[in-house]
Parts: sequence; C-alpha cells; structure tokens
Amino acid sequence: MIILCEMSAASYDTLINILYLICILFIPVLLWSIYVSFKVKSNFKKFNMVSSKKGLPAHIVARQILDSEGLTNVQIGRCGGSLSDHYDPRNNTVYLSESVYNSPSIAAIGVAAHEVGHAIQHARNYAPVKIRGALVPVLNISSKMLIPILIVNIFLTIFLPVNSAIPMYIYYAIFGIYALNMLFAMVTLPCEFNASSRAKEILVDMGMLDEDEIRGVSKVLRSAAMTYVASFVLTLIQLARILLIILSNRRRD
Repeated sequence: MIILCEMSAASYDTLINILYLICILFIPVLLWSIYVSFKVKSNFKKFNMVSSKKGLPAHIVARQILDSEGLTNVQIGRCGGSLSDHYDPRNNTVYLSESVYNSPSIAAIGVAAHEVGHAIQHARNYAPVKIRGALVPVLNISSKMLIPILIVNIFLTIFLPVNSAIPMYIYYAIFGIYALNMLFAMVTLPCEFNASSRAKEILVDMGMLDEDEIRGVSKVLRSAAMTYVASFVLTLIQLARILLIILSNRRRD
C-alpha cells in the first residue's frame, strides 16, 4: 500500500509538472503562433494591393534575379494553394502560387524573391540548407512513426505492470523524434532569415524596388519568418515536456 501511494504521488507530481509547463509555456506560445499566422495573411493581403512602381509580375522578377545570379537552369513553375510558394531542389524549380505568379504587387515580388533566395542558397552550398536537406529523409520516416509510437505507448501504459520499464524506452524514442524535429526547426531559421535578406538586397541592387517598397516587403517577409520561430519554440516546449516526463520517472525509480 505504501509503495502504491508513493507511486501515485510521483505520478501526480509528474502530471502537475506537465500541466504547469503546458499552461505557462505552451498555451501562450500556441496563441502567439496563431496570431503570427494571422499576421502573415494580413500583411500579404495589405501589400498585395500595392503594385510596384515598375509593374513587373513576380515571375518575371524571379526570372531576372535567377538569370543575374547565373542560375539559368532553375525553372519557375506554378503551384496551387495560397502562400504555398517554395523552392524544390529535387527538380531545381521555384514554385509560385496563383496569387503570386502574375501579380506585380510588392508582396508577391517579395515572396518570389524570397523563394529565389532559397535557390541561390542551394547553388552556393549554404551550410544550413545542406544540413536541413540531410535531415529531411530522416524526418520523413520519424514523423510517420510518431503517431503509432504514441498509440502503442498508451496501450502499454494501460496493460503493462506499473513497474514495467518498456513505456519509458518508448519515451526515449519519442524524445529522439522531437529532438530531430527541433534540430530541423532550428536549422530552418537561418535558412529563412538568410533567404529574406538576400531577396531584399538583390531587389534593391537590381533596382526592382525602391526603399519605400522594400519596407513593405520587409513586413511581409518578417511576419512569414516569425511563423518558423513560433514552430521552433513549440517544438522546443514539446521536447521539454517529454524530457520532464523522463526525468520525473527516473526520480521515481
């Protein structure tokens, strides 16, 4: 009976610590990430109504930047969705969404130049991009494993004896997956900020936008970059939560 009471007390302490961590850190960060996501759409909508003085559509600006950097082999394509623009190194193509491709707005030009910035990073062997690319295949596998592992852990926790160590080994695996996700999110940050810096610098150097227009581009790209910061912080909190569970159980043992 005493042993059971001690174990129940330890479990209760663990639960309280986890709830405390979630309430104090996770919920505010989650609300902030929702706000950041709203801000991205708001800024894009605002500056997508402001045409650049040169009036060139975003895909033409992207093509001129690529050619000026000697990246004539990089293609420009279309993709569906809103703000789904991206660079795919597998086929060396910058994909621009329908709201960006033909738009002459400073928001669209900024987004297109940002994605071209990623193409330049790959061409120049930018280190964080290389690390990020190496992590993608591992994360594709580990991310698919996460949900099944969590489900198995729930069943094992219910049906195994309370003193079984197997659920803890599963928590170690979950911790490893979250650690990989955190590393990926951390490496993504310099990739995104660097691509935005490259985009703004090139747009000014090539005379595509003037200083006033660049300020609008900065607001759009800065709010987009903050979504990656929010993702990193959320992943870090999840990692801390799993670590807290592991440490609490080790103290109990």
